Amino acid sequence: MALLVQKYGGTSVGTIERIEAVAEKVCSFRKEGHDVVVVVSAMSGETNRLIALANEIMEEPVPRELDVLVSTGEQVTISLLSMALQKRGCEARSYTGSQVRILTDNRHTKARIRQIDEQSMRKDLDAGRVVVVAGFQGVDEHGNITTLGRGGSDTTAVALAAALKADECQIYTDVDGVYTTDPRVVDSARRLERVTFEEMMEMASLGSKVLQIRAVEFAGKYNVPLRVLSSFKEGEGTLITFEEEIAMEQPVVSGIAFNRDEAKVTISGVPDTPGSALSILKPVSDANIDVDMIVQNVGEDNRTAFTFTVHRNDFNRAKGVLQRVADEIGAHGVSGDTKIAKVSIVGVGMRSHAGVATKMFEALSAEGINIQMISTSEIKISVVIDEKYLELAVRALHSAFELDKPGVEETL
Repeated sequence: MALLVQKYGGTSVGTIERIEAVAEKVCSFRKEGHDVVVVVSAMSGETNRLIALANEIMEEPVPRELDVLVSTGEQVTISLLSMALQKRGCEARSYTGSQVRILTDNRHTKARIRQIDEQSMRKDLDAGRVVVVAGFQGVDEHGNITTLGRGGSDTTAVALAAALKADECQIYTDVDGVYTTDPRVVDSARRLERVTFEEMMEMASLGSKVLQIRAVEFAGKYNVPLRVLSSFKEGEGTLITFEEEIAMEQPVVSGIAFNRDEAKVTISGVPDTPGSALSILKPVSDANIDVDMIVQNVGEDNRTAFTFTVHRNDFNRAKGVLQRVADEIGAHGVSGDTKIAKVSIVGVGMRSHAGVATKMFEALSAEGINIQMISTSEIKISVVIDEKYLELAVRALHSAFELDKPGVEETL
């Protein structure tokens, strides 16, 4: 029998009825003889509620105290699920991140896992218990509660699977797998039977909400078989695996990802001298703001414009940092735009096919969509466009690359 790590997201445990349903599912795996570790998120909407409470007290809450507050959501869920399991005669024990000892660094609200002590969990598994762990949280070396950032429960699950050398990590959510794009935007979007870790990492980083990028990185690094499944209906879901394990040739483009949470910041009139990029980006990095796409334009009089994108939540802070930088280096000014979106095509097949970018740009041009920024890698092309054209762009690209048609492996 297998050792399984299962993660259930906020919608999967959003009500008492759904927690009871998860308990039934988990018990069925246990009765089949599998060892099961369950990682759960807070009940749907709870984390937002807690953050809203904090914002009523402080406009920018102290990160350490915010972590103490928001981590309580998962503590409620692990307790309720453990009770539901015990009611069914399925022995269970709940663990917070600190009780497992998921050791992290001290970057509050965005902590990274350093080490996991799996000994207590192994003892419970050996005793026939289901182990129920709070996702999203850990503890630093000084005993402070930390959180892993939004979507961090996925990372918790994969990290536990790696530490325990689990046979499979199963991510249960409100969708039944990874799709060619969001079915709410494109009706003809298809569920993919398999995608590569590399493709999934790109999709996660580019805005796909199915999995958190750090979870996919963990799975790829430690060779953890990862599967996305639905909490609400039966099915095989989508297996995320290595490219060499997919026998048939991949399609040129496997999927389209998009992100509405982008904002663009520009510092203009920057002296065009060595080190100017460092003088701009280092203070942004020091402020713990992640930068995505970057474009530098050569201007007149040895001055340049430097534009980059950040998460929309970081927009005001990024502008504030750049304003100080502009004063220090003698730049002309800072501007920004929060009404943008990023659309990306992803596929390992792009490595061996020419003309993919041309086809993408033709499809967008035909719809009158202007491209503001472009970024590429071996297996993806991303563009920044006006937010109001986002859904039109996704539908146009989905059609242009014929993603509504079955792939080779699905027609055999």
